[in-house]
Amino acid sequence: MPLIAILQRRLIDLPDGPIAMAFSGGMDSSTLLHALAHLPAVRARGLRAIHVDHSLHADSQRWSAHCANFARELGVPASSLQANVDRASGTGLEDAARQARFAAFEQTLQHGEILALAQHRDDQAETILLKLLRGAGPEGLGGMRTLRQFAQGYLWRPLLDISSGVLHDYATAHGLRWIDDPSNADTRLRRNFLRREILPRLTERWPDATAALAHSADWARAAADFIGAQAREALARLRGPSATTLRWRDWLALADALRDPVLRLWLRELGFDEPAHFHVIELQRQLRAEPDRAPCVAFSQTELRRYRDLLHAMRPLPDFPPDWQTDWDGAPLDLPGGGRLLLRPDVPLAGRLQVRYRRGGEQLKPAGGAHTRELRTLLQEAGIPPWQRERTPLIYDGAELLAVGDLFLSEAGTQWCAARETRFVRVH
Repeated sequence: MPLIAILQRRLIDLPDGPIAMAFSGGMDSSTLLHALAHLPAVRARGLRAIHVDHSLHADSQRWSAHCANFARELGVPASSLQANVDRASGTGLEDAARQARFAAFEQTLQHGEILALAQHRDDQAETILLKLLRGAGPEGLGGMRTLRQFAQGYLWRPLLDISSGVLHDYATAHGLRWIDDPSNADTRLRRNFLRREILPRLTERWPDATAALAHSADWARAAADFIGAQAREALARLRGPSATTLRWRDWLALADALRDPVLRLWLRELGFDEPAHFHVIELQRQLRAEPDRAPCVAFSQTELRRYRDLLHAMRPLPDFPPDWQTDWDGAPLDLPGGGRLLLRPDVPLAGRLQVRYRRGGEQLKPAGGAHTRELRTLLQEAGIPPWQRERTPLIYDGAELLAVGDLFLSEAGTQWCAARETRFVRVH
């Protein structure tokens, strides 16, 4: 079936919205832009081209000019964006350029707009092999999706089951001119190595290798979607009393295929980092350790800690001097151990209070309580996790302990707050 006819069919199931073509000027994107520009249905939606200049090659400005001229000849509006590539990212230039490119797309994509990408079946095969070599699960082995949400709109890859040969035949038949980026020949880059060294050997021995890999990706994608739906249902059952907590025993009791996806889904919803596979294995090992242990698995800017029946997700806690103390005039006070101490409502203070952290041996008779209790015991009975206890601010008026954060008030603290019609509030 001709490429134009294939795209015409795929427009039927595409969400409404204008199409923005990610246009590098290479053969693949030139072919797709040319084909889309010759579809009346695409023109009716609205079509524009977006070129991203990474400034990684001396000819990058000339390439931008070529893309502008190509689009102009087709009567397609075009723009060129400057990408900010972090060469010192530590993930490699290839990945840094990709991140910068998609950051540029994300900033320019309009509400409901569909970003068309020209990746084809050979690109999908490369992606699957790269994921396999990284030890990916079903989600990664499912490769690139044809359509997914992105920024304010969607990413659309309509060519994932079409070989590069079909695109080359189209480009040649229509006399298209395109850019050959010399970096595509650099086999030090992982994807180029697969493209130039490995896939040709595979297809020499197995001519249908790329089609078979794409077929396997379809199976993996279907499995990943099923597991994802099961993970969402399981997560709803496992949530703790707050969004950042999970019932860890129930999590350990999940089937092996669900444990990792549920954890990732939970962290993703919270906006936390996702763990590597070995972090998940280590978390399971530590959770199965003796109950008096305090497991903590840390990665990137995320920590997972256990206390009693719950697993807590959090950012790394800041260090603070244990002998810290300060005078407090009631204005919002940033605490070195994290969080902020406030009076609500704000009231002017005639004198100053003192704020410090626990040093051991503190006692408090809670308002309405019959006995003076050790603060350590009160915090433990209240279910305050150990890592929060040492960061709970103690509020003094001279030698009198008025309050333990916003958790406990002494009789003197109750009278102090009542006289001023205010209360202590700690914001985490």
